[in-house]
Amino acid sequence: MAPPLYTNLPKSTTIFTSPLCTFIVIITLCIISLYTLHHHTPPPTPPPPSTTAQHPPFISAFLDSASNYTISNYLRHLTLHPHLAGTPPSSAAVDYVKTHFESLHLQTHVTNYSVLLSYPLHSSLTAHFSNTSSPVQLPLTEPGLGSDSEVVKPYHAYSPSGSAYGKAVYVNHGREEDYRALASAGVNVKGCVAVAKRGGGMSRNAVVAKAAEKGVVAVVMYTGGGGGVGGGVERGTVLEGVGDPLTPGWGASGGDVERLGVEDGEVLRRFPTVASLPISAETAAVILGSLEGAHLWKDVDVDRVGPGPTFLNFTYQGENKMATIQNVIAVIKGSEEPDRFVVLGNHRDAWTYGAVDPNSGTAALIDIARRYSLMMRMGWNPQRTIFLCSWDAEEFGMIGSTEWVEQNLANLGSKAVAYINVDCAVQGPGFFAGATPQLDDILVEVTKKVTDPDFSDSTLFEKWSTTSEAPLIQRLSDVFSDFAPFLHHAGVPSVDLYYGKDFPVYHTAFDSYDWMVKYGDPFFHRHMAVASVWGLLGLHLADDPIIPFNYLSYVLQLQNHTHSLYKLLERDDVSLHPIISSIQELEDAAKQVKDEIKKMREEEIEGRVSVLRRRMLNDRLMFAERGFLDSEGIKGRQWFKHLVYGPASESKLGFFPGVADAIYESTMTEAKRQARIQHEIWRVARAIQRAAIALKGQLT
Repeated sequence: MAPPLYTNLPKSTTIFTSPLCTFIVIITLCIISLYTLHHHTPPPTPPPPSTTAQHPPFISAFLDSASNYTISNYLRHLTLHPHLAGTPPSSAAVDYVKTHFESLHLQTHVTNYSVLLSYPLHSSLTAHFSNTSSPVQLPLTEPGLGSDSEVVKPYHAYSPSGSAYGKAVYVNHGREEDYRALASAGVNVKGCVAVAKRGGGMSRNAVVAKAAEKGVVAVVMYTGGGGGVGGGVERGTVLEGVGDPLTPGWGASGGDVERLGVEDGEVLRRFPTVASLPISAETAAVILGSLEGAHLWKDVDVDRVGPGPTFLNFTYQGENKMATIQNVIAVIKGSEEPDRFVVLGNHRDAWTYGAVDPNSGTAALIDIARRYSLMMRMGWNPQRTIFLCSWDAEEFGMIGSTEWVEQNLANLGSKAVAYINVDCAVQGPGFFAGATPQLDDILVEVTKKVTDPDFSDSTLFEKWSTTSEAPLIQRLSDVFSDFAPFLHHAGVPSVDLYYGKDFPVYHTAFDSYDWMVKYGDPFFHRHMAVASVWGLLGLHLADDPIIPFNYLSYVLQLQNHTHSLYKLLERDDVSLHPIISSIQELEDAAKQVKDEIKKMREEEIEGRVSVLRRRMLNDRLMFAERGFLDSEGIKGRQWFKHLVYGPASESKLGFFPGVADAIYESTMTEAKRQARIQHEIWRVARAIQRAAIALKGQLT
């Protein structure tokens, strides 16, 4: 029922009630009604959807709704059982994450992939010491774990099965320089079983591959520097590269997918040719303490390197089999630019209980989903679409994330704004971050809004900037987590966040909820801090009208890289002028964009910026990173397309991987080596130039 006409008139208003006045009023109202029917005025345009950039209360709501109790509860449930990818217990972890996303009213789906995974069947290691008549069985499992334990026995995924018998020899970290030192000391490793200590920048695959190259017949690896505390044994993969080995370059979804055979050359090259096993530091100490021979390294756990007189009898039998892995994806659709994607990701699978690696990150991801859901109930909706991704089979070589990126490569290449990764959210004290350089500024800005979890009177940035080792923000050249397919293959700007440099129970049966509560983060305040930084980065990238990228930071970083390269190449007959020239071109484009952003922000205040103009600028900011990709990829590792940040084979240069590989090439003449270095310099220069052209947004 309509309210009376005069209900809200003030008491002083005079109402004319004579017949003539009434008639005049009725006629007037009729005329107005007829005019309105024929000259309908559309309703006013509703205000734009609320965004965090325009409404700081949403930022406050996100930060204030952090809950250490909630994160602790998530982690406790996630770590009740081991959940190795492809095994039945991993399904329970899938259901847990999926159920929580759905309970928060987030659009959620699961993507399945059928991939080749690797599991152990049998392993043994016996030592024949010179002072004993019978062989000694060496322990390969952690103390306290019975034969019926849910925890998988320590093994190296994708190690070939095999048996070997030979003298034990210590090879330090198993690097080329370590074998040179052994050779200089007259140590012949051929036919030996190598004992290697994890570290020195060498992946497990690189250690085994180098050992096979030197004639070693099997490898056992241990973790030093406290990594083996309590008899823990570090599991891991020895597969080269990332992704499902049977579907290189394309997604392994569904049953009707092309798959290479296990004996295909492209598949075989990713597998080691000699068998390997992980052992505890205690088991390694028993072997190393029995060796004789040369003194080479001043390790506290190594006196002499051998070979022998101790012999090792090594056996490993494993199986590679097809298994189903599952990515859980929650989507918060953008209100203005639903076709622009900000992706937050963490892997869910674990070698054992995975309290640190990776479920500290999984708990933080679910908590971000909870906080975002709370903001949505308050009226918030992101401008761009946010994906919350729980990856599977990362421990086998970033398989879940890689298959997803390969399957969605065209959409990610044209629509992805950024990828923000958290693997081990909390390993211990100290904040660490890696990023592509255009994200440096927003990363710093966000850490200034979060309270330091260990010093409540400071922001996270204040402690991070004063206690961290230089440089403050690392670069993402290594391949150690799920940012690899996004950055190295798809060219998506990326961030990686974590608390704690390392932790002693890495990939062991002791990576449990109890360890986290006792040592890693007893009050879960560090978890809250990582989740806050992670979630705020997502909010800014999804909501800031202009994507918060600063390519002048990239320019500065490239200049620093070039200066370091110049010092390395002083004795080589090559020119860095192509790179220097292309960096100048990128700098000019970055300055132009900076001025353009400043002007656009001033015009936004006056309401004079069209959605199309802003979108065109954002596209240039987004696509510039793609310019650093090269379709041919890094020589010998073509899947890796990024020519500024990517893995180098021998060098730990940390940038320009193709140039680094050429510098340390030792299988060609010096003239050919110089020519290859110059060619790789030109490739990098062209990549930087492509980024500059993309940032300008104009055809040449």
